[in-house]
Amino acid sequence: MLLKQMQYFITVAKYQSFTEAAEQCFISQSAISQQIKSLEKELGVELLKREGRQFSLTPAGEYFYRHGKVLLDEIEDFKDEVIRRGEDSELSLKIGYLKNFSVVELYQAIADLTETYPEVNISIESGTHEELFELLVNQQIDIIISEQRRAFHEDYYNYELKYSHCYVEISTKHPLSEKECLNVEDLKKYSCILVTSKGEEESERVFYENTLKLSQRFLYTDSLDQARLMVIGNRGYLPVDEIGHLPEPLPGIKRIPLCRKNKPIQRNYFACWSKDKTNYYIEEFAELLRQLLN
Repeated sequence: MLLKQMQYFITVAKYQSFTEAAEQCFISQSAISQQIKSLEKELGVELLKREGRQFSLTPAGEYFYRHGKVLLDEIEDFKDEVIRRGEDSELSLKIGYLKNFSVVELYQAIADLTETYPEVNISIESGTHEELFELLVNQQIDIIISEQRRAFHEDYYNYELKYSHCYVEISTKHPLSEKECLNVEDLKKYSCILVTSKGEEESERVFYENTLKLSQRFLYTDSLDQARLMVIGNRGYLPVDEIGHLPEPLPGIKRIPLCRKNKPIQRNYFACWSKDKTNYYIEEFAELLRQLLN
C-alpha cells in the first residue's frame, strides 16, 4: 500500500468527488480511480460502494478514512522534522537577557530545554535593553528576554511573560532603609546605581531619569555583583525587578518596594523574536520560561 494511494482515497472521501479530488491531487480522474481500485485489490475489501456515477463509503472505507487522516498528518509531521534536522547541520539557540536580570527561572528553563533537547547547542548573552535589540535586529541572537520600553513591533513575536514588582535595594545604613515603601520622589537626591555596558550609560540614564523619574544622579557598573557591593558600601541604591524568585538580599542590604504616589510600580517583561526566524525551540523555550515564572 502506497502513501499516495492513501492520500488519493482520503481526498476522494473528503470531497465526495473523483473530479475535485483529481484536481486537488494534480492527477487525472481516471488515474486516481485506478489507484483506488489497486488499493482495494491489495487490501482485499471494498472501500467505496459504486452506484453509477455516485459512490458511498463502505464500513471499511469509513474506518480507513477516519484513521488514515490521522496517520497521514503524523507522517507529514514526521517528514517535516526529518527535513528540519537534515537542513540544520548544527541546531542552535542563542538567548539574550538583561544584565540586571537574575532569576533562577531563567537558568531552570535553559536546563530543562537542554535536558529535553540535548541536540540543541544553547548559548547565552547578556546586555542592556538597546544592545539586545540591536543583536536581535542584526540576527546575531534568536530570542531576547527584556522589559517593555517601547511599543511592540509587528515584525516580531512579543510573548508576554509576566508583570514584575519593582524594588529598590538599599544599604541598611541608609536613612531611607526603615521605610516600608520608597516613592520615586524619596530617591531624587540620592545616587541610582545602574548595571550597564560601556557606551550604553547615556541610553540607560535617559530611560531611568525621564521615564521612571528615579533620579538625576547615576553611578554605573557592568555587573550585578559589583552593583550590590556598591549598595553595601552605601554609595547609592539599586533598582531591581522581581519577575521570578529573587534570592534573599545580601547582608547589609534592604530590599524595599518601589512606588509612585504610594502605589507599587510594575513593569512588563516579555520574550521577543523575529517572525521570519521563528522555530520550535524558540517557542518551546519562551513557553517554558513563562510557565516557570507563573
